[in-house]
Amino acid sequence: MKNCFIKLIKTIVILTVVISYHTSLASPILLDKVVAVVNNEVITWSDLYKMMEFETTDEFKSLSDEEKAKIFKENELRFLERLIDLRLQIQEAKKIGLEVTQEDIKETINSIKKKYNLTDAAFEESLKKEGLTLEEYKKRLSEQILLDQFLSRQIRNKIVITDEEIKNYVESNKSSFSSKEKYRLRQIFIKKPTSHEEITIANEKISKILERLKSGEDFASIAHDSSEDPSATMGGDTGFVSKEQMAKEFIDVLSKMKIGEISEPFTTEKGIHIIKLEDISPALSDGEIKEIAKKKLTEIKFTELYRKYLKELREKAQIQIRL
Repeated sequence: MKNCFIKLIKTIVILTVVISYHTSLASPILLDKVVAVVNNEVITWSDLYKMMEFETTDEFKSLSDEEKAKIFKENELRFLERLIDLRLQIQEAKKIGLEVTQEDIKETINSIKKKYNLTDAAFEESLKKEGLTLEEYKKRLSEQILLDQFLSRQIRNKIVITDEEIKNYVESNKSSFSSKEKYRLRQIFIKKPTSHEEITIANEKISKILERLKSGEDFASIAHDSSEDPSATMGGDTGFVSKEQMAKEFIDVLSKMKIGEISEPFTTEKGIHIIKLEDISPALSDGEIKEIAKKKLTEIKFTELYRKYLKELREKAQIQIRL
């Protein structure tokens, strides 16, 4: 859970843009400079670097200073554009009178501690590991709350999804919605033998497979090595399928299985099968289908409106890029 909280810290830092600066890169990058001006607000290289730094992986951190510098140089414009968008939104939020109170910050921090089961000491220790004091974190959290308020007021609260839109979306995406139970299976399949020799070979294969399964070997590994189905490359994973998509023999076998169980070998007109029931996706009610469709449509509309709004903010802004 603490690792999840660390990721949350990083997300907040990225979204709100850290102003403080610390780095171990070579001296040419240490020289701070103005890289952009957004409506008279300066963005420095240290602002940009910090944003890029927080999105790096442990593998990246092991690179030499020269290698890091090269990668940053190749990506700095892309990150700068994102940073400009964030600054424009924060500016606009303040312009329309939105503000964050100390009580808002306190409630959010308490909510985070409760979610990740953190004591005050563990919370501050997690911040310390990311190079942040509690006060620095509060400042960045304040900007994140402000941004969330801004997006809710300017975009989310203006989104309307009609019943007709939901109906059309469900109709156009039938494969994504199922009012019937679905089963996620893994399968080991041996093609139907057609000669006495092939029958002997197939039986030997099945015997060896059963021995490996009884010894506790991983089903997916065995499927990868032994199955003659195209799903073998994925450890026999067939994904979620409904009973309507299955042969009768599969339905009969599945009716006696619980999640995690492995079947005995059984035959169909295509060959010999051994299946493992990985999971069951319960049937969705009409209400659940509508709710999922509404959520998806809301996400789609939000993305469209957000991009449009950012474009409008940029068009009326004074932006100078000095990279």
